Amino acid sequence: MPIIFIQHLCYLEMNLFEIFLQQIQVIDQLSLNFNELGITFMNIAIGFIMFGIALGIKTKDFTRVLIQPKSILTGFVTQFFLLPALTFLLVISVGFPVSISLGMLLVASCPGGNISNFFTSLAKGNVALSVSLTTISDLFSILMTPLNFTFWAGLYMDSVPLAHPIEISALDVFKTIVLLLGIPIWLGMWVAKVFPNFTRKINNSLKIISIFIFILFIVVALSFNFENFYKYLWIILPIVAIHNLMAFGLGWLAARIMRTSRKDRRTISIEVGIQNSSIALVLIFSHQIFPQGYGGIAFIVAWWGIWHIFAGLIISKLWAGKAELSPKLLPKLNDEKIQLPIFSELIKSKDN
Repeated sequence: MPIIFIQHLCYLEMNLFEIFLQQIQVIDQLSLNFNELGITFMNIAIGFIMFGIALGIKTKDFTRVLIQPKSILTGFVTQFFLLPALTFLLVISVGFPVSISLGMLLVASCPGGNISNFFTSLAKGNVALSVSLTTISDLFSILMTPLNFTFWAGLYMDSVPLAHPIEISALDVFKTIVLLLGIPIWLGMWVAKVFPNFTRKINNSLKIISIFIFILFIVVALSFNFENFYKYLWIILPIVAIHNLMAFGLGWLAARIMRTSRKDRRTISIEVGIQNSSIALVLIFSHQIFPQGYGGIAFIVAWWGIWHIFAGLIISKLWAGKAELSPKLLPKLNDEKIQLPIFSELIKSKDN
């Protein structure tokens, strides 16, 4: 009897999931509404954000690769190789609509978000490692984001039927990335080198301004299509949450497999879970890269930009709580040799 009940339950769940997938196919038919003024604002906003990030780039962020090669390489490989590959396997196996699948692949191809440094500090992680990983991923994203997205998206589109064929040019993606990331990053590094005193004065203020600009950036993107964004929230948000949780888990698991320290595991998990979705939004609103239609791409990217902030805060606070509790509950232990106070007292009494 229990076996029959479980079989019926599984059958019901499969039918409900098929109905869910059929219902969300309509997202592929939606078109994005945007104007040139809004696109111009978003381009300026992302350029300013990347300029502010570049002001904080220091030589030691790169030399740390020689000091902590295992943690740096683990974070880099997980960010640019494992996450896109796992996302591809997820969208192929589940059978999401094309626009949602492409949105997930686009997010997975982006570098880590700058706000990850704040979350790492909050989680009592390795902030220096976080800064290095963010810096390196931002610089390598000029090459890796176009290559990753065009490769995995091309592989995906070869395996599924498309209502409106899309030809994604790696060169167009690369040119957009260079203009919106490469030039601001180079300019920011140049200003930091030539005007170090001025940079120190404005650096912290620019970080705060960049966060507000990012939030405004997302609001502007949502305002163009607010009705549809709200209407399909019940569909998009669970998918974004699952994908984001997968990214956090993948970062932690990869770091655990590589036997990194607890602080480094937290740091790599946050770096992989927090993506620079603003770069993805800029690419979406490029006429040369994406045609009209497939609005679900923007829905995924925009809600990811909002959701990962809440997820990052929750995970960081949970880890921070563990870090605060552990000294109260446990003695300070040496990594190589554990000595509890009770054993120390026994040894002293024996000696006496």
